[in-house]
Amino acid sequence: MASHNPVTNRILGEVTRTQGCDLDTLTKRLPDLSWGQVFNEVDRLSRQGMVLVTFGADHRYMIRLPEHKQSPRPTT
Repeated sequence: MASHNPVTNRILGEVTRTQGCDLDTLTKRLPDLSWGQVFNEVDRLSRQGMVLVTFGADHRYMIRLPEHKQSPRPTT
């Protein structure tokens, strides 16, 4: 497993604790980091497949871990 920098660890820790959250909430939970720092790291993590970023119906960017994605609904 690749080593993570402290910003990566904190972002992944918050996303894990919340089981996903929007970008603004994540930024508020990490007040010593700028919005840009959080955005850049989330972008990098997304490109590496470590987080999933989706644009919700409520016009917010949602961030979650890949294993927290919703399972498909069974068809009847």
